[in-house]
Amino acid sequence: MRIEAMEFYGLLKEFRHAGFFETEHHRRLFRQIKADILKGSVIAVSGMIGSGKTVTLRKLKQTLTREGHIFVARSLMVEKQKVQVSTLISALFFDLQRSDKLHRSDKVQIPFQGERRERMLIELIRQERMPVVLFVDEAHDLPFQTLKDMKRVMETVNDSGATLSILLAGHPKLTNDLKRMNMQEIGPRTASYSLDGAIDSRRQYIEWLLSECLHDELSPLDVLESDAIDLLAEKLVTPLQIEQHLKLAFEAGHDINEKPVSAEVVLTILSNAIGNLEATLTRLGYDHRSIAGLLNVSTAEARQFVSGCLEAPRAHELHEQLLVVGLPV
Repeated sequence: MRIEAMEFYGLLKEFRHAGFFETEHHRRLFRQIKADILKGSVIAVSGMIGSGKTVTLRKLKQTLTREGHIFVARSLMVEKQKVQVSTLISALFFDLQRSDKLHRSDKVQIPFQGERRERMLIELIRQERMPVVLFVDEAHDLPFQTLKDMKRVMETVNDSGATLSILLAGHPKLTNDLKRMNMQEIGPRTASYSLDGAIDSRRQYIEWLLSECLHDELSPLDVLESDAIDLLAEKLVTPLQIEQHLKLAFEAGHDINEKPVSAEVVLTILSNAIGNLEATLTRLGYDHRSIAGLLNVSTAEARQFVSGCLEAPRAHELHEQLLVVGLPV
């Protein structure tokens, strides 16, 4: 946000630095995930783009690390489409060896020989004397075979008396992919949770967000009219959308020297594209290529469908197919 707009409305920090808005849904989710980790499970946590997945996972990792009953490892590789099971095993070796008090070398040693690698991994997990969980973000981009192989690694570790869990995080595409027939080996054995709807009151979230970022002597209604808050809560879906449109609303209000910002100003910055099919599919983690694969149509037809250029009867047919496979469109 422009600094002059922040000063005009008394905002001390950007909305993205507000912290974690914890709801009862989050608390229940954390309790259930911790119980699943203790059992040695594959866990899938999904949320549409902008739902707060990144900040929620960060909070969960911080909580688990602080409590000290579960060892947290994570995969940092960005190019998830290229990740093989050996990459994820390497991530476990990096974090486990660095925590190993008896490991005197600063250099992480990962055996190249398959059998020896798995046996050494089991021993490292045993030495922690607590369950280990590997966090893998953007897991909707992982190859299907990598997911299956990682499940087998987890089962091998757990059959040896140690406890390893895999927490996969990604867009709703992740949970839909796990339901595919060719994912029967892992899908039915996965504990799946959604962050969509975790913030049950968007108005409450807006008021909390403003309170966290404003000077102490200011209230949300000092800078944003009640009708404007209601309009944002009605039209927007995710925390990210709310943050982006609050920024636009305050910049537009500053341009005309309006305080508090009215619903009329908010209406001018709301995009008509927020609820269209392409925007909705993008939030769910799908583009025209993944839609083509999902519906078994050509890439060209999928592109026309997603952009709203397909003939109405055929578009309706494809839309019905999306509903059948479980996409909330």
